[in-house]
Amino acid sequence: MSDEQNPESAYYVDRQCMIDDVDLPSEELLTEWVTAALNGRLEQAELSIRIVDTEESQQLNSQYRGKDKPTNVLSFPFEMPEGITLDLLGDLVICAEVVALEAQEQKKPLMHHWSHMVIHGVLHLLGFDHINNEEAEEMEQLEREILASLDIPDPYTEQ
Repeated sequence: MSDEQNPESAYYVDRQCMIDDVDLPSEELLTEWVTAALNGRLEQAELSIRIVDTEESQQLNSQYRGKDKPTNVLSFPFEMPEGITLDLLGDLVICAEVVALEAQEQKKPLMHHWSHMVIHGVLHLLGFDHINNEEAEEMEQLEREILASLDIPDPYTEQ
C-alpha cells in the first residue's frame, strides 16, 4: 500500500504500510522528517519507508544483524553499481509496535519518537553510525539539531 507522493518535494518517500494501525505517521509527516534530515546534505533523494509488524522486524533483524528480536528501525543503504547514477538512498524498515512501546516507556509523544526513528534511520542511510562513542556523539548531536528544527525536544534527555 503506497500513498501518493508530494510533487513539490525534492525527496521522494515511498511509504509502504504493511499493518493496519490508526497511530501511524502519514506520508506527509514522513516526507517532512526525511526532508529535515536530508536538508543541506542531498539535493534529491528517493527512499522507501516500510512500516512493519514485530514478526517481520524480528525476521529482518535476525537475518541482517544476527539479533533474534524485533527492533525499532533498520536501515538498508542502496549500494550504487559503478557507472550508475540514481537518487536512490535506500530503505528504512520501521516496526510500529516497537516504536509505540518505546514512546510509551520513555514517556514521549508517539509522533516525536517516530520522527526520531525516521531521522535516525536516514542518517544511517547517509553513512552515519554509532559504533563507537565519538561516532555516537556526532550522530546524536545531528539528531538533536534536526529534531530541534522541527520543534521536537532532545530525545536523549529524561522526560
